[in-house]
Formats: sequence, structure tokens, C-alpha cells
Amino acid sequence: MSSWQDEVRGALDGLRYGARSALDPRVLQGAAVELGWLTTHLAMYPLGLLGGSGSRIERLTLTGLTPAQRSLLVSNVRAAGTPILLAHGIIDNHTVFTLMRRQLLRRGFSSIHTFSYSPLTLDVRRTAERMGREIEAICEASGSDQIHVIGHSLGGLIARYYIQRLGGHERVHTCVTLGTPHQGTAAARLLPWPLVKQVRPESDLMNELSEPAPGCRTRFVAFYSDVDQLIVPQRRARIQHPDLAASNVRVRGVGHLSLPFHGEVVHQITGVLAHLDEPVSKPESA
Repeated sequence: MSSWQDEVRGALDGLRYGARSALDPRVLQGAAVELGWLTTHLAMYPLGLLGGSGSRIERLTLTGLTPAQRSLLVSNVRAAGTPILLAHGIIDNHTVFTLMRRQLLRRGFSSIHTFSYSPLTLDVRRTAERMGREIEAICEASGSDQIHVIGHSLGGLIARYYIQRLGGHERVHTCVTLGTPHQGTAAARLLPWPLVKQVRPESDLMNELSEPAPGCRTRFVAFYSDVDQLIVPQRRARIQHPDLAASNVRVRGVGHLSLPFHGEVVHQITGVLAHLDEPVSKPESA
């Protein structure tokens, strides 16, 4: 069978999968929540086009801190001072992390940055190289030898490639991903765009990420939703690699775009980053 016939068959499989699940009550509820967040995010989106990543670095001092912020700084000054880099998804910008940034600052994390890339980006590998340069600059400016990365959708895949294939595990202590196609997504067969082709299940990028990664020390936490219609099937947002220390957390009834806004998800992320020495567990629900 020719390649174009394979692509058509894959696209039809993805459409059939979506049609079968469209009337599921969980999907309908998640869609309603997704629509609400999407409306809010669309109103904020233009602010992200004005420039400025909103990067923030503060001195570690107790002056003017809330009790929650003071608690983190006193109990774990290393956790409070470790920089955090937020990486958005495709056709998005840093405003998707508005709520998460606010909660991280309230919890006491003092160095928040965002990594942005153009919707016209064509290659995950080159974007991961640029992420690496940005991380090096943040570490040099902050004096920290490690950083955390939180990536939504494609942003998580860019972070994983940097960590797993470009030696980024030396810099990234914890990588949190939200709705990231770690094993590719059948939905990507619907578009011929070069970047989208890279997140197809059988792509060269997916094959590369399945290769051995001995010595990778980064702690991974992958949140995936049971109603995510961009990751087909949803379980492909899990990390399944024998060499990676990964915890996969299932989120119920939350759409793809809503994951960075979801209160329980944000709460769990702040908890993970506040406890640097805890090993990953293997929960499957949230």
C-alpha cells in the first residue's frame, strides 16, 4: 500500500475514534469545561503577542512573603530557588500559564521563566537546541545548577527531547508534561504540516525517543487526560520508557487546553516541585 493510502487510512482511524467517543458523558462534560477555558484564554492570548516572557527572578528573602511562601523558603530553600521554565504548546503562547504562574509564585517559587517559539516552527530537534541554550542562560544568571521544566502539549515533547537526546538531564531536575504526545498521536495524521508529522506514532522523532537513554536522571511527571481529543488514543500521552524515571498521572474529565488551568493539576505540580528528593511514584489517577 502506498504512503498516501497509509496516511488516509490513519486519518480515517483517528476520525472514527473521535466519533465513537464524542457522545461519552465525560467527553461532553470535558468539552463544556474546555469551552469555558478556551473563551478565557482567547481573551488573554493577544497579550502574549505583545512580547515579554514574564520571566521573574527574585532574591530569596522573607520580607513581604505570605505564610505559604515563607514556609517553602524556610523548609526547602533549594526548592524555592530552583528556576522553573514554562513551555507552551503549538499555536499558543505564555498566557496559557497565567494561572499556574500565579499559583507557583504564591507557593513560594521565586524564579519563573517562559520559553516561547513560533507557530511556524518546523522541527522539534532545533527548537530543543534553542531551549537548551535558554536554560543555560537562566542557570548562569540565577547561579542555579539545575532547573525544572513544565511543558504543555508540544512544549513537553521539546523538553523531553532536550533532556533525553541533548544531555539536558544534567540541567533539568524535574520535567512535568501536560497532554504531551510522548508516543505520538493518530490525530497528527490529519495534517500534512512538517511539525505535526513529527508527532505521528511512526515518525522518526518518535522512534528516536524510544531509543535507550542510559544515565538519564531527570524526574518526569506526565499528566494525561481521559478526554483529551488531540492525543489519540489518550494513553499515548504517558511516558513508557524503561530508562526514564516517570510517573503518569491520569486526569479525569479535563480537556487538552484546560490542563494548564486545572486547579488540582496545578496543586499537584506545586507539590511535586516543593519536594525535590522524593522519587517518582506510579499513580494513574488524579
